[in-house]
Amino acid sequence: MAMYLYKVKLTVDGLKGLLQEGGTARREVVERTVQSLGGRLESLYWALGEEDVYVVAELPDNVSAAAFGLVASASGGVRTSTVALLTAGEVDEAVRREVDYRPPGA
Repeated sequence: MAMYLYKVKLTVDGLKGLLQEGGTARREVVERTVQSLGGRLESLYWALGEEDVYVVAELPDNVSAAAFGLVASASGGVRTSTVALLTAGEVDEAVRREVDYRPPGA
């Protein structure tokens, strides 16, 4: 399974829902949603700044990761941005991979 980072911005409707339900209830919803996709919620943090929430989840594949982001954003309560996360071992594997590439102008 792969790890994904979701950067989440609440909309006005999302903020209203958060004020009604609270952060713990919303975390439980996110955890159930990730589990329904065959994944595991690693962490969820509320944040101050450009994003309101950071979610790290382990999911079976890119399709599951996309489904989570699409359904959450389509709800109208949030806007999500998804980042695929790599382990150190995956970076090591990428470094060793042969790539036929020519830089611009070379």
